Amino acid sequence: MPIARLPDVDIAYEVIGRGPPLLLVSGLGGAAGYWNPQREALSERFTVILHDHRGTGRSGRPANYSVDLMAADVVGLMDHLGVEKAHFVGHSTGGAIGQVIAIEHPDRLASMVQFASWTTADDHFRWCFDIRKTLLLSAGVRAYIHATPLFLTPPWFIRDNAERLRREEDAAVQAAAPAEILAARIDAILAFDRTAQLSRIRVPTMVLCARDDILTPPHFSEALARHIPGAELVWMEQGGHGCSQVLPQEFNATVLAFLDRQQASAKLRAFG
Repeated sequence: MPIARLPDVDIAYEVIGRGPPLLLVSGLGGAAGYWNPQREALSERFTVILHDHRGTGRSGRPANYSVDLMAADVVGLMDHLGVEKAHFVGHSTGGAIGQVIAIEHPDRLASMVQFASWTTADDHFRWCFDIRKTLLLSAGVRAYIHATPLFLTPPWFIRDNAERLRREEDAAVQAAAPAEILAARIDAILAFDRTAQLSRIRVPTMVLCARDDILTPPHFSEALARHIPGAELVWMEQGGHGCSQVLPQEFNATVLAFLDRQQASAKLRAFG
């Protein structure tokens, strides 16, 4: 992956496909590889831009972490690539990053998908991440990663894909940042709250969530759709927090239908 050297961090990124620019921004795990089930389908019609968040994958591991800094990294990557405006799909933490960009830099986004994201941490959200952070700091990185599918995927998916999940766990442990960086990233999302400014968003937005998401349950998506003017609320019946990986064909079709409609209005030029 090439590197964008931003003022306080190096960001590893990848550009694939042809067409209007589309940013795919992953969740707390931060790795571009989260979007592997979307690469082929979305890059047929869009130039897909992927990156590893600060503190993850092949990107730098600075001392400071916040959703605002992660949003600044995305804008900095756009500047590095010469992308004036792009469509945006953000999963969970990626959705929070999209909220910041849509509020602070609305001219940079042609459309936005808030996928399995949230407004501000409530008691349920904090309960989940208190458990995950405690596991991380007391039992270590492997235990933290081993527990992740319980929060991201339905029980039947773990039952039917245990061997695949074990292989992915081994790879994730090898690539993982130190526990203190992972903990700092958890602290960053627990501190996030742009609820009061959501009504300022004018970027065409789809809010997408699976009804069986236990990490960012449907009430968060309902709140996002209520606060963002004109937002379209769309449900997947199952798939959990990581429904883009659990049911990729359904997810891809849903997202592409929205993006195609928005591109018909935005008429972004092909990137490159």
